[in-house]
Amino acid sequence: MERGYTAKKDAVQKRLRRIEGQIRGLERMVGEDAYCIDVMTQISAATRALQAVAVELLGDHLEHCVRNAIASGGPDADEKVREAAAAVERLVRS
Repeated sequence: MERGYTAKKDAVQKRLRRIEGQIRGLERMVGEDAYCIDVMTQISAATRALQAVAVELLGDHLEHCVRNAIASGGPDADEKVREAAAAVERLVRS
């Protein structure tokens, strides 16, 4: 089954690898006893990067999965809308 992000999967994976590198850098900073504020600044940057990926994936989900389910109608459409609303709620809380 094709997902909403399938067309740009390589770009999403590249961004996630970059975030993974940021996390490894954080681990190194702590191991080297870096200044607390510098560590927190990098944590904030990694958090924002993850949120940006999540927002992009949510947009892809709405444009692809939810739109297709609504066009098809039936109970699947209602489920996809509820699922998307729950995803938005999780993002807002994070």
